[in-house]
Amino acid sequence: MKLGNFSSLLVAFSITVATMIAGAPSALAQAAPRVKFATSAGDFVLELYPDQAPRTVDNFLQYVKDKHYDGTIFHRVINNFMIQGGGYDAKYNEKITRPPVVHEGREALAKGGGHNVVGTVAMARTNDPQSATAQFFINVKDNAFLDPTPQQAGYTVFGKVVQGMDVVQKIKTTATGAGGPFASDVPKTPVLINTATLVK
Repeated sequence: MKLGNFSSLLVAFSITVATMIAGAPSALAQAAPRVKFATSAGDFVLELYPDQAPRTVDNFLQYVKDKHYDGTIFHRVINNFMIQGGGYDAKYNEKITRPPVVHEGREALAKGGGHNVVGTVAMARTNDPQSATAQFFINVKDNAFLDPTPQQAGYTVFGKVVQGMDVVQKIKTTATGAGGPFASDVPKTPVLINTATLVK
């Protein structure tokens, strides 16, 4: 093979590799699963981050596939903080869940995500970092104090709202009070999740 031909092949190979690398982020973005929530207040869509919190995303998607979220409510709504749902039906009966998912907050942060900013979705839990099951919350303001740090486990962010943020903003401003077993922060007009469906 002549040197000129080899150089041409090397250039062509370099261009091909560069193109593949440049296209990798968009390919990964296209692979991110999306879940549509049809609620009594309107619809919104979550894009999930399996590259940052794989076990958390798998756990969430299994609940979606099992129709766990269908017929549940947003039972905790605090304007300028977050909206939380996925654990109770319209009669405030707590739904049965699988064992908790392993906490991945710090792992998500190390992979370039993990920040509780407006529009992100994270797993709700008790004071035990390893207690998250099905309940989730959507941040309606930047809540840096919920982020994982070396000193605290924080809350695992595993996706964000990519469509229908206006619906989330509508839910956050609903009037709240006591309801079911809760003394406060329950929407006076129930916000029902009719269906949660994997759309991508």
